[in-house]
Amino acid sequence: MERRSLAFTFFIYAAALLMAVVILAPLAWLFVMSISPAADLAAKPLRWWPHTADFSRYRLLLSTAENSAGAAFTASLRNSIEVAGMATLAALAVAVPAGWAVSRTPSVGWSLSMVIATYMLPPVALAVPLYMGLAHLGLLNNVFGLALVYLTLLAPFTTWLMKSGFDTIPREIEAAAMIDGASLLQTWRILTLPLSAPVVATSALFAVLLAWDEFFYALLFTSDQRAKTLTVAIADLAGGRVSDYGLIATAGVLAALPPVVIGLFMQRALISGLTSGGVKG
Repeated sequence: MERRSLAFTFFIYAAALLMAVVILAPLAWLFVMSISPAADLAAKPLRWWPHTADFSRYRLLLSTAENSAGAAFTASLRNSIEVAGMATLAALAVAVPAGWAVSRTPSVGWSLSMVIATYMLPPVALAVPLYMGLAHLGLLNNVFGLALVYLTLLAPFTTWLMKSGFDTIPREIEAAAMIDGASLLQTWRILTLPLSAPVVATSALFAVLLAWDEFFYALLFTSDQRAKTLTVAIADLAGGRVSDYGLIATAGVLAALPPVVIGLFMQRALISGLTSGGVKG
């Protein structure tokens, strides 16, 4: 086995530590802000750690009292979960068969390239036609309508990911199953889908994150708690003349928890999906 020098090993660990600090430092500061009294956040010089931890903002945002900030936040949290969930499931329902079709029929690969090219358009260019379409269907300020808009964003990306995953599955396996008498659906259920499970999980995670963090369309197509998502609700907290930066930080911490939990739960599948196809032998 190749032996690494002590200096190279030190460099690797130092680089990993530096990357962890760069990534985690903003999150740590966000949490510190969320438990800091308003006086500490406005103090000069800035206090990097509060004298007393204040968790009252968490109780405020997680309360369900009528017409309170907590009621608005929990409603937007529920809307984000519903919209991201519906959009992700719909995107996978489109991307899995579409990615397989493009992978197994390279001559139609141009269609996927054309769809991916829509990402070159700025979102504002699509805002008016999407708004008119939702208005015609009566889906403005509606979680289903917003999920439908997100589907147009997620489907091309997830299809591209699924196509890359299916490319790593040898066609000969599917052909052998069909020679043995398996139908196309049986081949999919028994061979193709289980082998592509890591890529499906990776696509689902990225789709959830994209839908969870989207702001522009959510701001345009929602107006109240019936469909307003977390990103818009957090922006509303900063929209007044006097902003409670600690409350905004608390909302950011709470909004980050669901994606983190999902990422930790799907960590093994995510790593497997991202490295799928990295080595072919």
